Amino acid sequence: MTTAQPTVIQRLFQVTAKVEPYEVKAAVLSFLYFFFLLGSYYILRPVRDAMGTVYGVGELEVLWTYTFFFSFITAPIYGYFASKLKLSTLLPWTYGFFVINILMFYFLFENVQEDKVIAGVFYCWVSVFNLFIISVFWSFMADIFSRQQAKRIFGFVAAGGSFGAAAGPALTAVLVTVVGTNTLLLIAAAGFLITIAVVMMLEKEKSVMAATGQLQGHDYQATKLDEKLGGNPFNGFAQIMKSPYLAMIAGFILMLTWVSTILYFEQADSISKAFETREARTQAFAIVDAIVNSSAILIQLFGTSRLVQRFGVTSALILVPAIMLVAFIGIAAWPVMMVLLSVQVVRRVAEYAIARPGREMLFTIVDQESKYKAKNVIDTVVYRFGDLSSAWITSGLKALGASTAGVAIFGVIVCLVWGLIAWNLGRKYEGEAGQRAGLRAAA
Repeated sequence: MTTAQPTVIQRLFQVTAKVEPYEVKAAVLSFLYFFFLLGSYYILRPVRDAMGTVYGVGELEVLWTYTFFFSFITAPIYGYFASKLKLSTLLPWTYGFFVINILMFYFLFENVQEDKVIAGVFYCWVSVFNLFIISVFWSFMADIFSRQQAKRIFGFVAAGGSFGAAAGPALTAVLVTVVGTNTLLLIAAAGFLITIAVVMMLEKEKSVMAATGQLQGHDYQATKLDEKLGGNPFNGFAQIMKSPYLAMIAGFILMLTWVSTILYFEQADSISKAFETREARTQAFAIVDAIVNSSAILIQLFGTSRLVQRFGVTSALILVPAIMLVAFIGIAAWPVMMVLLSVQVVRRVAEYAIARPGREMLFTIVDQESKYKAKNVIDTVVYRFGDLSSAWITSGLKALGASTAGVAIFGVIVCLVWGLIAWNLGRKYEGEAGQRAGLRAAA
């Protein structure tokens, strides 16, 4: 019997991302899913950041408080629908709900200009919404691809997001002065509608890929989407409390947000002082986003899977804390705008290209309910609690007279704790994954 030779496209995938022929369609759809998802969101992100300057950079910690409050309320609501609806229905309608919200804000902005309250509501809404859509995406990815597949494919999939996250700000920077800020919302809404169509195609491909993998003896994720998760809206919180593994992931996310928020506040303050108009600030934020995401693409395509397969998930988790430890020392020594922005770019590139795919691989070995419920709580409530707590800590340090260098020293301490958690979490994952593989082999 003659084995079919791989096509040129399949060979290209094997070279860049080590994607096997039977995985190509699912990988491509996942790439497109993340492209349109982040492309659409990153059209909204600079608009959100500009609205934050309308509300007042000095009051951003208030917005983070509201954001955490709404995240805490929204998580069990999502948990309720995740318990009652089939996943095949829940996934596309999650994005459909937010399309409706975008259209509502468009009509508000068309009728009310430069209103501080509306600006603050929009800022909080996007800050809640962005974590939900990305959390749902990676939950779905962990439900489609197995542990071994994730090591090879998640870097390639993440590159789709980086392409979208580079295209979104670039489009925003070009169009914002031509069509205005409000019309950008309609463009983002159209992108999310395309995302819904891709999700529905990917739902069908999951079962096809699993059947092929089972038939050919490949590794595959055996979960199904045409079933309800069951349970109650608060199961996600309970799962984190009961599982040391999930609790450790929550600690990792908490430290990550502390570092991110410290740098975000310093960046927002610098850009607010440098640019006067909302359009100019939107354009500046968009340019920073474009630089970050375009820089991450090559690493995700050619480096992420190779790094993880050769050195393990632990290396991916510990890389960013190590980089940021050095970076904060640099900020403490040279607390100037260009150093701050450079560090922000380096942090985000390393996080998107290495740390994010690595931490999402952690969920490939947990049960399906934890993938969608506990993960959502970690990605939204824990993440926003990190934003909230670090925002108030940073404001407190500033109120006590701490300079940018002083805040950077606090960042050094956070990175040391973060690195310790990353190391222990990575070792726990590798041990659990190896134990499960041994049990399957014995069976």
